[in-house]
Amino acid sequence: MRLKSFTAATMAEAMEMVRLELGDDAIIVSTQRASGTKGVRITAALEPADADLAVAEMLEESHPSSSAETVRAALDAHGLPPRLAERLINAVRTTGISDPVLACAAALEAGFTFACLPDHSAPRPFMLVGPPGSGKSIAAAKLAARSVLKQRQVSVITCDNLRAGATEQLAAFTRILEIELVKARGPDSLRRAVEAAAGMYDLMLIDSPGLNPFRQTDMDYLSELVEAADVEPILVMAAGGDPVESGEVAESFAAIGATRLFTTRLDTTRRLGGMLSAAEIGQLALCDVSASPHVASGLSPISAMSLARLLLPQAPEPAPTHDETFWTDEANAS
Repeated sequence: MRLKSFTAATMAEAMEMVRLELGDDAIIVSTQRASGTKGVRITAALEPADADLAVAEMLEESHPSSSAETVRAALDAHGLPPRLAERLINAVRTTGISDPVLACAAALEAGFTFACLPDHSAPRPFMLVGPPGSGKSIAAAKLAARSVLKQRQVSVITCDNLRAGATEQLAAFTRILEIELVKARGPDSLRRAVEAAAGMYDLMLIDSPGLNPFRQTDMDYLSELVEAADVEPILVMAAGGDPVESGEVAESFAAIGATRLFTTRLDTTRRLGGMLSAAEIGQLALCDVSASPHVASGLSPISAMSLARLLLPQAPEPAPTHDETFWTDEANAS
């Protein structure tokens, strides 16, 4: 595996550097805010990704008619902020692609960054952060299960000592996966836990407490956790939130170092405007999505194409046609 780091002013510029240097098969194994600047630092690996865009299998694919207005209607239905919707529509028009799904995918590829989480060989622990009830514990269990099923060595640490039953919920999943759940209380305890596990695992996942993004003391505490163990924060948010508030939440968590967005509850959501607004305002790369409450299923990387299929309206499958003349009395008599 070939590892290389890239630093740029924006996530999009850093991703473009990765593509130019390592090609389209590069895997993003780590992202972080560049120290002392507003830029980002990406570590990429040259190894084929194991992502088959399974989102299209979890939800039905779409095949709408070809026009920019079809895409506009879909984006309006998903509740995208007008400014963001207009930017994507303009990008659709410039693609010159007649098929709306492909044109939408091209516009999303140009306007957003996609960087799925690796199932192994991550140089830094991943800490799942987000507001209360966003699905962080289930996301940690899903990511752990995905790696365990691929025979990876996984460590799971929980810092969630605030929510009643949080540790017991995650412990129930780790027992099934035969993973020891390590409990950490506060920044110093987390640092010691991460140092003790260094070099022993392919992947290290940390479940953090659900904290209020609009309360400074909560964000200060989360920042201390992030800095204590040198982790990569991954923002976990449920789909379907108000686009304006989702953007503000993402901006708050991006300020403490989050660079990727993991979206949950796609199976119970009709509108994805909040998801896209969060990614844009927080300047977050879209990584993985969850579309099932079951730990062993419903987890997939997200790409521009699979996201376009989710955004565009679904068309019913054509009914099978039969040669009705076969069933006439004349045919039966012959």
